[in-house]
Order: sequence, then structure tokens, then C-alpha cells
Amino acid sequence: MISIDRFTEILDELAEELPPAFFEELNGGIVVDPGRPQHPEARHGDLYVMGEYRSDPAMGHYIVLYYGSFRRVHGGLDEAALREEMRSVLRHEFRHHVEGRAGVRDLEVWDEQQLAAYRADE
Repeated sequence: MISIDRFTEILDELAEELPPAFFEELNGGIVVDPGRPQHPEARHGDLYVMGEYRSDPAMGHYIVLYYGSFRRVHGGLDEAALREEMRSVLRHEFRHHVEGRAGVRDLEVWDEQQLAAYRADE
């Protein structure tokens, strides 16, 4: 697995692929957190949070990617494959940001459907 410094460098490169309009009102930017939080509904230690879009009255709007979660879930990938996973998560979180600004919640509904499928797969 790459270092957290390299992870951050790649994330910066991936962010540069996105149009500047995506960053409007994302006043907290993109943050790398070393943690590996499990989703509150994880049943067997098998559901990690890879990234989050946060909207906080004090901190503003920002995106977090969890280096520790990527290390745990995708630690065996080579850098090119890891980059694709990071790109996917980053764009997912940006979609939350853009949809939130537009008053749309389609991705939130999709996320809930994914959790419902996880719950049903007991």
C-alpha cells in the first residue's frame, strides 16, 4: 500500500481532473483522514466508510477520504488500481456536494438502497 503522503498526492491529482464549478461552496476542501471508520450498520466488521461529504455549520462543506479504510479494503491493489478506486469515491462524494447544492437527493436514495441490500444479505 502507498504511503498517506502519496495517497494525498494522488487525491490532489484526481481533484484537478474536476471542473472548477464543482468546488463552489466546498469551502473546507478535500481532507485525508488516517482513520478507518466502520459504517454504523456493519455487522461483521465488513463495511468500511471510504469517504464522506460533510456539511457542518462551523466547518462548512467538505469531503473526507479515509486513508485507513482504503488501506484496509484495497491495500493489495497496485497504484493504478487504487487510483481508480480513489477516483470513484472522490466523484461519489462530489456528486453528493453538487446534488446538495441543487436540492437533489438521488445519490442519497441510491446509497440507502445499497444499505438496504446489505441488510437483506444476511
